[in-house]
Amino acid sequence: MKHRISRSERITIRGLRYNIRHWGAEGSPVVFFLHGWMDASPTFQFVVDALAQDWHIIAPDWRGYGDSEWLSRPYWFPDYYADLHEILAHYSPGRPARLVGHSMGANIAGIYAGACPKRVAQLVMLDFLGLKPAPDEDSPTLIGRWLRHLARTPSGGAYPHCEAFARRFIEMNPRLSETRAAFLSQHLCRFRDDGSVELNCDPWHRVPSPMVYHAEDNLACWQRIEAPVLLAIASHGYANLRFGNDPPEFARRVACFRDVRVVAIDDAGHNVQHDQPEQVARAIEGFLARD
Repeated sequence: MKHRISRSERITIRGLRYNIRHWGAEGSPVVFFLHGWMDASPTFQFVVDALAQDWHIIAPDWRGYGDSEWLSRPYWFPDYYADLHEILAHYSPGRPARLVGHSMGANIAGIYAGACPKRVAQLVMLDFLGLKPAPDEDSPTLIGRWLRHLARTPSGGAYPHCEAFARRFIEMNPRLSETRAAFLSQHLCRFRDDGSVELNCDPWHRVPSPMVYHAEDNLACWQRIEAPVLLAIASHGYANLRFGNDPPEFARRVACFRDVRVVAIDDAGHNVQHDQPEQVARAIEGFLARD
């Protein structure tokens, strides 16, 4: 399959070198695509290929991901909100932005859209409805675990070559075709000095947070969002896994959004952008056409 060509740009965001991937002509309507945890901007290639209209897609690699600068030390989640704020100021200074986020990217976008509602025109959240709090987690336990992790430098798994890396993608997601797995293994990898490959993400992202997760913080932000919201929920994704058997909680979370549309992505796991990019592209474009 012939892929749409992307181009990369390096800019400085809050003192860090950021890699920003672009698809499409600069004069076309702008949409920001925000990737999730342990991922990077090429993850959206298949969705971009399936888009029927002309868009200027702007997709950053978050700090410590892909070709953006790595900290090689622990990360602080609120930095993503500030990074997004600066990215939007750079590329869309006088116009509210259209945001499409997957997983962690949807988490960042949803919180930002509630904190800065005038900066967001439309919001698409791909397979994210927040996390489920772990009842046994408390601050002393999490901080102790975090400190134990800091005692050693984390490392990612290595694979002898891209073909082995591609097989690992398929093991983790049986819906993924060999062709797509090969693409991802080549574009989401980093070569080590010995020729082996690893995921192109700073291993420090794997260090668990010392902070207790409060779902109500997410919900409070969602209630402040003024933009229309599309929730694209995968049939076999995390949102259904967490809340599919709890309809009242599912409905409570959806009800936080003032103007919301929910669409199901059939035969898809959490990585809907890999499993059903055509469905995702249709849902996004149908939603953005409301503007």
